[in-house]
Amino acid sequence: MNCFSKIKMGLLFLGSTLLVMCSPKPEKDVVEQPNILFILSDDHTSQSWGLYGGILEDYVKNENLKRLANEGAVLNNAFCTNSICTPSRGAILTGQYSHVNQVYTLSEPLPVGHPNIAKTLGSQGYQTAVIGKWHLVGQPEGFDYFNVLPGQGLYWNPIMKTKEDWVDGYDSSKGTVHEGFSTDVITDLTISHLEKRDTDRPFLMFCNFKATHEPFEYPERFAHLYQDEEIPEPESLMDFGKETTGRTFGGQILERLAARWEEATKNPDEFWTQYPGLPYPLDGLDSIQKRKKIYQKLVKDFMRCGAAIDDNIGKLLDWLEKEGIADNTIVIYTADQGYFLGEHGFFDKRLIYEESLRMPFVIRYPKKIKGGQRIDDIILNIDFAPLLADYAGIEKPSYMQGESFRPILEGQPQNDWRKQMYYRYWLHHPYRPAHFGVRNDRYKLALFYGQDLGKHGTSQETTPPQWEFYDLQEDPKELHNAIDDEKYADIISAMKNEIIKERVKYGDLDEDYPVMQEIMTTAFE
Repeated sequence: MNCFSKIKMGLLFLGSTLLVMCSPKPEKDVVEQPNILFILSDDHTSQSWGLYGGILEDYVKNENLKRLANEGAVLNNAFCTNSICTPSRGAILTGQYSHVNQVYTLSEPLPVGHPNIAKTLGSQGYQTAVIGKWHLVGQPEGFDYFNVLPGQGLYWNPIMKTKEDWVDGYDSSKGTVHEGFSTDVITDLTISHLEKRDTDRPFLMFCNFKATHEPFEYPERFAHLYQDEEIPEPESLMDFGKETTGRTFGGQILERLAARWEEATKNPDEFWTQYPGLPYPLDGLDSIQKRKKIYQKLVKDFMRCGAAIDDNIGKLLDWLEKEGIADNTIVIYTADQGYFLGEHGFFDKRLIYEESLRMPFVIRYPKKIKGGQRIDDIILNIDFAPLLADYAGIEKPSYMQGESFRPILEGQPQNDWRKQMYYRYWLHHPYRPAHFGVRNDRYKLALFYGQDLGKHGTSQETTPPQWEFYDLQEDPKELHNAIDDEKYADIISAMKNEIIKERVKYGDLDEDYPVMQEIMTTAFE
């Protein structure tokens, strides 16, 4: 190599070295924090969504639910860990079972200073707010802004409370009246608040509807929906008691709802609420005719109330698109639990039976979640908070008992994901005894232990511990309690062991309740 060539090579080497030295160092992966719009309704059960099949599929108004489902993922097996409003909301916010977050019934607030997802995301730069139904007794913590109903609140011209006029409990003497129907009002307030946001920071917004909670009111625009239609009846509508199904308790039967209608008609100024469409005469009907007629009013009012939710989901989705942030916003719509719409002759929720236990759930996030998915994995409401933390780029906080199901949503099967779920209901009443149990992909086993354990609002009239077992493949409507069927003896024995394992796993050991130790010793022999 001649001298000139050596000089040329040296200059090339020097230049490449300087280029490497002067080039900026690659930055660490920047976590993209999406906006999160979490829309939560009350009791809007899966039977009334029209996304899960069933006898109401062709009757419900669900254009915007379908829109979300087509653009996102629907969970086929999402379940509540304690099927009643206040505890479910506590579980959603904390990722914890009731015995950990201490929200057992309808009367307990989250403990002051208790961790929750709003605090966790707020510490990482999120703007946090909740508007609508709160129903957790104490003042919301972790939210930069809240404007919430006192307790159940009103369907018409709702009073809403902010930090400035807050008092603990469900006192509605303070607050601001907002004219209109609550579902419309809550949506408009949500959009109004988001329009004032800092656009340089992500938001976590809980938009919580009162609908479709009893008394199932609806705006005038849906008053004539289903007016001249006969709605199909559930298979178990004429279940009048344990004689036919072997269930071990009475349950909240439809006739009690009819009694409420009658009382509200006779004493409209004294009864705790007002129902649409009263009076609703049932005189002169036999037991079958009466139950059929009660069912028709319940299911029609419920679907009319739900139609207003669908309207407002559409309004929220349209606003996200108008703002140009739809692609970078996770939208979740779910209900705090399921609800009986005549199945087993019941209304209300609370039970480990499918209609009550199941939580409908749809999630849309165009950047990460493929549209049109149906997911069969068992997901719990304690998993929602870990999922939100995961998408915000936060490692799962140690206080959360649930797990993020983000990989499942993004098409990565998790072979070690749970194969069963543990449930516990604490608000004991003889009609609906306190119970716990396990459900897997085929079987369900529950012990209705029937003790009040000193919890707020419970009845002190205890009931004897009794088991119920259902084969969900052979008996999907849970019409036959097969606890004494010899062919299931080994399966039942194995599932009793699984209940014990789940209780140990989640730390639900009843160590403070000697009566439960006695029951466990006898029931699990």
